[in-house]
Amino acid sequence: MSRDRAALGAFLRSRRDRLTPSQAGIEAFPGARRVPGLRREELAVLAGLSPDYYSRLEQGRQANISTEVLDALARALRLDEVERAHLRDLAAPTTRRRAATSHALQRPDPGLLRLMHTLDHVPVLLLGHRGEVLARNALLTEVLGRPLKPGSSFVRFMFQDPVARERILNWADFASATVATMRREIARRPHDNRLTALVDELRATDPDVARWWDDHAVRDYASVTKRIQHPAAGPMSFDIEIVCAPHEPDQRLVVYTAEPDSPTARVLPLLASWNATPVVRPDTRPGG
Repeated sequence: MSRDRAALGAFLRSRRDRLTPSQAGIEAFPGARRVPGLRREELAVLAGLSPDYYSRLEQGRQANISTEVLDALARALRLDEVERAHLRDLAAPTTRRRAATSHALQRPDPGLLRLMHTLDHVPVLLLGHRGEVLARNALLTEVLGRPLKPGSSFVRFMFQDPVARERILNWADFASATVATMRREIARRPHDNRLTALVDELRATDPDVARWWDDHAVRDYASVTKRIQHPAAGPMSFDIEIVCAPHEPDQRLVVYTAEPDSPTARVLPLLASWNATPVVRPDTRPGG
């Protein structure tokens, strides 16, 4: 069984295990149950598939899977939109997925950089698809307590730098979402060796990452709340918003917004005055 089909089977099992017959709206099949979730046969009936065909899917022995089958499974498993997209990516033909993978060095999108310049009153970060820092402004550094230079890994900062756990009060919520996002990215780019190596390293060295990875949760980058404990400014609260350029879907501008007149909004100008350094980005000039 290929690694691609193994990932598909593991995802299907994880979603089947979390859905009980009553939640699925069916009577449980008779017989002793080893797990609370759906049996393979029950899911097959729900999706309108033969038990043998579904078993081949979950065991990674079915090479080609139609859109109709994927849609039926998504409905039966009650997948959300992100999970449906994840299922389609996992089931995509291996050759097409390999062709879609790019190892080219990402350059910051000029439009997103211009937008970053206009948002110098709040922390802003530009990330690539592996979580690489493509650019950031001075307030981001001040709030998170690390320089996060272009080319560094924001993912490594989250899991390997003790400052992240100290400053981000709801670190577990934010970190588990990061793992779910990385799982989503790997489904999009199963032959991205650098991304796979990063995930494998983190799983081997961090039990939190290993536990969250085994949950098979997936998500796209989404708006979340991040609570920061700043050593001088005290507790701060940000709503994190994500901006993507239509022509650069692999780059995400991460904007830390604050409610007007909130304690966080009032202290940000003070933090900005401590460090007036402009946006930091790679030097792309000839010889730079």
